[in-house]
Amino acid sequence: MWLPTPVYERLPQFWMLLGLLFMSLGTRLGFEFSLSFLYFAVGFVCVGQSFCISVMRAISRRNPQVVEEKAEQPAEQSSAQASEQPEYS
Repeated sequence: MWLPTPVYERLPQFWMLLGLLFMSLGTRLGFEFSLSFLYFAVGFVCVGQSFCISVMRAISRRNPQVVEEKAEQPAEQSSAQASEQPEYS
């Protein structure tokens, strides 16, 4: 699925904002309310998703050639390994 560049670039901030909103709603409801723990859990997942996206983008932008080589490497290795393996009859 293709996303416009401004939307794509703001996804980590969106997930962070969503996570903080869920955590603040959980706090606002109070711990007496049984679903407040669910709000906190969803908030932590959203914040974790935000960090995950940010780190993955930083790694791919820092070393774009390494990412491309890793993507091409398994296909080359599988053909090389297939030719090196002895055939048993």
